[in-house]
Amino acid sequence: MKKTAWVIAVDMGYGHQRTAYPLRHLAVGEKVINANNYEGISEEDRIAWKRAKDGYEFVSAFTRTPIIGPLVFGLFNKIQRILNFYPKRDLSKPNFQLKQTLAPINKGWGEHLIKTLQLRSGKKPLPIIATFFTAVFMAEHFKYPGEIYCVVCDTDISRTWAPLNPKKSRIKYFAPTERVAERLKLYGVKSKNIFLTGYPLPEENIGSQKMDVLKADLKNRLVNLDPSKNYFKNYKELINLKLGRLPQKSNHPLTLMFAVGGAGAQKDLGVKIVKNLTREIKTGKIKVILVAGVRPKIKDYFLENTKRLDVEIIFDDTMEGYFQKFNQALRRADILWTKPSELSFYAALGIPIIIAPPIGSQEDFNQRWLLNSGFGLLQKDVNYINEWLFDWLNRGFLAEAAMQGFVEGEKMGTFNIKKICFG
Repeated sequence: MKKTAWVIAVDMGYGHQRTAYPLRHLAVGEKVINANNYEGISEEDRIAWKRAKDGYEFVSAFTRTPIIGPLVFGLFNKIQRILNFYPKRDLSKPNFQLKQTLAPINKGWGEHLIKTLQLRSGKKPLPIIATFFTAVFMAEHFKYPGEIYCVVCDTDISRTWAPLNPKKSRIKYFAPTERVAERLKLYGVKSKNIFLTGYPLPEENIGSQKMDVLKADLKNRLVNLDPSKNYFKNYKELINLKLGRLPQKSNHPLTLMFAVGGAGAQKDLGVKIVKNLTREIKTGKIKVILVAGVRPKIKDYFLENTKRLDVEIIFDDTMEGYFQKFNQALRRADILWTKPSELSFYAALGIPIIIAPPIGSQEDFNQRWLLNSGFGLLQKDVNYINEWLFDWLNRGFLAEAAMQGFVEGEKMGTFNIKKICFG
């Protein structure tokens, strides 16, 4: 009999749902539950979640407002900031954001969800695997009897992710990086409740645990990323050891994918990229994929501003459909250009990240992780992309970032989480 769990995300941006999507095969009915809009949600809980979501999206979109926007976002960012890691010290004192999160839970927020899952589990409660800290706090507060797991979806985290009383908590954490694991210890979480699994990446982009799909895609990608063979000359032995012989020609044209955030941030950047690569797109030197996600307004904006150009746009009405299309398109992409969100972890699939400006404290830390790891490069002036991008290609910089991500990045997060939950 197949072992299953309650896999829980929240419909606020893409991060928590994208993290849950690769774990959907572990879920009851292979369906991820969104804590803020599941079937039968109480009216009180629905209103509370809507208030939180509206506030998140307002602040994200408001950053583009001149003068006052950055000031408002700066205040918001200060509330959720991540403290310096060094010197190592006791950081278990709860912060303002954690107290703010727990206050409505103490008044009953989320009880309906947890009691519903408990009732539907039957005699043997299923594990809860949640990608948002609020859901695991709800589960523990309302005494869910099964195992409670929290999947972290950033390279470093604020105190808000850890429980109010970490030493007494039974919440278990799946950490995507060593820094997250160490950070949780500083926040007071018991070592036995921390598992360094890596981030859950989509199995369709990996294949089996032998990574057959991933390796085949990376071989074709490296051919496009190293046209002058500068990287290959220096690292031929490494490539042969990790991947085997490369094909003479890639199975797809050089392809750049640009992805906007869930609130539509930086959609203007996507259009600038296309317009400054117009000649290269028309001559077939490069193909561009713009990722609009699930927002029709973003899709329409891209369509309107890329007329008469052969630009592919990724869009779907549903989140699941979008993730499916995105993951398939990523297999034939050579470069991913995005702000340093949860997509930073996708560098482990052997795809170099061009880093758009971060939004918020968490993304600042994600950017630092990408740069320190050698998985990504900061974007240059978009007006001259047709110069610096191809310079990077000819010098093998992007091929190096791709191989660095593949060799050093953790790719088995999904498999590791399944093993810990079900043996």
